[in-house]
Amino acid sequence: MCAMLAEPPAPAPIAAPAAAEPVVRVEALDHFYGEGVARNQVLFDNRIAISAGELVVMTGPSGAGKTTLLTLIGALRSVQAGRMEVLGHNLSRLPPHGLVEVRRNIGFIFQMHNLFDALSAYENVKMAMQLAHLPPKGMRQHGTEILDRLGLGHRVDYKPHLLSGGERQRVAIARALVNRPRLVLADEPTAALDRDSARKVVELLKEMTVEHDSAVIMVTHDYRIIESADRLVHMVDGRIVSDVVLHDALRICEFLRAVELFRALTPTQLTDVAEKMTKRKYAAGDTILRAGEPGEDFFLISDGEVDVIRADHEVARLGRGDFFGEVALISGEPRNATVQATEPVDTFVLGKADFQSAIEASAPFREQLYRVYFSRH
Repeated sequence: MCAMLAEPPAPAPIAAPAAAEPVVRVEALDHFYGEGVARNQVLFDNRIAISAGELVVMTGPSGAGKTTLLTLIGALRSVQAGRMEVLGHNLSRLPPHGLVEVRRNIGFIFQMHNLFDALSAYENVKMAMQLAHLPPKGMRQHGTEILDRLGLGHRVDYKPHLLSGGERQRVAIARALVNRPRLVLADEPTAALDRDSARKVVELLKEMTVEHDSAVIMVTHDYRIIESADRLVHMVDGRIVSDVVLHDALRICEFLRAVELFRALTPTQLTDVAEKMTKRKYAAGDTILRAGEPGEDFFLISDGEVDVIRADHEVARLGRGDFFGEVALISGEPRNATVQATEPVDTFVLGKADFQSAIEASAPFREQLYRVYFSRH
């Protein structure tokens, strides 16, 4: 684990939402630029929920709406249509002073560093601590430590005109993170940085999520960052078209590749299936499927074991990497067996419509699926 920064004096933040509540929740969000005949819609029905402790990387082509969405989340633009909750507050209902208080708990990193030329690197960082109403004691130590973490320990008293573009950007990053905000919004934070400097920034952002439970949303085209992300969100033409929990998607692909049923799928098809699966947990003794009910989901076991029961008799025990639920989806008939968890079970679940799409996408997959179906039926 990276070396930890000294604890700063505690600010007086706005009230935190309940632990289970997302840090950011976006529902049916639209946004427009211009008025009258010049009015142009740039965001369309976007929905996302981001929890504490997540590092979310947002990608997409230029003009996809990434920066617009980021500024709306940061309370820098007014919500026009839909719902936006940030740090437990509905932004559309907050008066101007309420929006200011929300922004005090957000760390902003923009492509333009916006440093004060008359202030040194440390003084730019210090101003952020003063705006958060931190007591003066300990400011110098904390401010210089975060600059040192970003490779600027020898530049703390330099003014911006004496710093390179990459160094100025790192000062701006230090200023955004010095108060350990509960939410960090970053727009191309590493674009002007070399490999070593970018690595230090990503390490610090990751530390924020792991050690301090901050949520980080980062717009970037820097492939070096993706491997540190928890989620990858892709936008096209004003819409979130993909929202992938990377750890889960990679694990699902590993499972699918090991299952004979899915070996006919190409890597692209496997990834498409993985992105559509959701995680579902069951306690020991839970009934996952019940005989006679309609089939709506396909299940892949991530951890744990289940019993397959027909006519009150166990006919199979399935464990990690096994799957069930496909028979009713193929036949259209009710479930022909009950499935119960014998211990805590983690599953990845694919809905009926997406399951049917996977069948249609690959003839070899379809053929292999029917072989499995007839062997089990």
